[in-house]
Amino acid sequence: MSMSDSQRWYQGITRYQWLVLIVASLGWAFDAFEGQLYTVTRDDLLKELLGAARISELGHWKDYFNGIFLLGSTLGGWVFASMADKWGRKPVMALTILFYSVFSGFTYFATELWHVGALRFLVAMGVGGEWAVGAALVAEVFPRRARERAGGIFHATSVIGLWLATAAGIAVGSQWRYAYIVGVLPAFLVLWVRVSIREPESWQAAKAEGNDKLGSFRDLLGDPRWRGRAIGGALLSMIGLATFWGVVVAGKDIAAHTLQALGIADPSSEKAKIAFGYIQTTGAGLGMLAFGPLAARFGRRATFAALHIGALIMTFVVCWAPLHFGSYTLLLVLLPIFGFCAQGIHAGYAVYFPELFPTHIRATGAGFCFNTGRILASPVLLWLSGWMKDKYGLLTAIQALGGMFLLGLVVLSFLPETKGEEMPE
Repeated sequence: MSMSDSQRWYQGITRYQWLVLIVASLGWAFDAFEGQLYTVTRDDLLKELLGAARISELGHWKDYFNGIFLLGSTLGGWVFASMADKWGRKPVMALTILFYSVFSGFTYFATELWHVGALRFLVAMGVGGEWAVGAALVAEVFPRRARERAGGIFHATSVIGLWLATAAGIAVGSQWRYAYIVGVLPAFLVLWVRVSIREPESWQAAKAEGNDKLGSFRDLLGDPRWRGRAIGGALLSMIGLATFWGVVVAGKDIAAHTLQALGIADPSSEKAKIAFGYIQTTGAGLGMLAFGPLAARFGRRATFAALHIGALIMTFVVCWAPLHFGSYTLLLVLLPIFGFCAQGIHAGYAVYFPELFPTHIRATGAGFCFNTGRILASPVLLWLSGWMKDKYGLLTAIQALGGMFLLGLVVLSFLPETKGEEMPE
């Protein structure tokens, strides 16, 4: 057994490597915060902008703006990920953080629905771009033996953003505009990025070689070595993101529906927000933190597969069991397990996608996988989710969308195992 094999994963990690993980994680946490602000403020926002005469359109506009967010984050993910391979990780990370924080702050001034749609699109561009840059940066800076854990921690910090967004939503109550003023604060993180982060050595070497394929989508999709990985990763991401927006985020709606069905007073406000925003997301955070150690031991594909199966089962359980047994307490017990499986999958994207591609297209490839998944998920959300909810009801639609977790098992069978391997160069 080599010295590195006998070490615990965190032994020998330098102060700078920890710094990179902290800065990248904060960027992603605030990224998730900006994305989730809409979820926790959407009812009050839409009620004000729609007015009493159009309140029946509430459900339609919820899904419509979610779809716009997916489209914006796809475009941002493609553009900013390619820029990160061409120009470097540091400047593009700073730019994406500015994008999502500044445009989130402008939402305070929205007076029309199209204002919200346009600003959600621009916020989403920054959100989609920041993830790819942060994931690539963490993967390149940490050694192979620590890569799974560092990537899992990076993605798991999104839960901090969800908690902060929930706290902001509860603190402002129906005064939703003030939550978006708080959304400007991440812009100050840019200063820390600019002074503390340096470009990874692998990217500097690729840049010094004068590689004309830096950030090249032609190389990513034209070279058969990378094309299959890019398409497979995008399909895997599509399943996770479609189920996130259609199933995982619906935890808040499941809680509100259960409260109402059981005749508990005040079914739609703080109790439902807390059930989703804290209880379910705590389980989600534990699931994302667990992905790294599980992937290090059992492999990436086996860990993905186990969580997909668990998420499928738990989707049906959380929709059926609390109502069957007439227990809201049971729902609060089940939601963290549901979040562990259904959202724990997402940490795997930060671990796995950067490992599939060489340095000159690492951010491009990871960003393509994660964010193409968003645009593929968009019609599922806009059509299947919205149509099924209108025709068959909330719980039936959620359970139908939960069936998509089975498709993940099919996609995984076509992707390589990267456990214990060096990243391609």
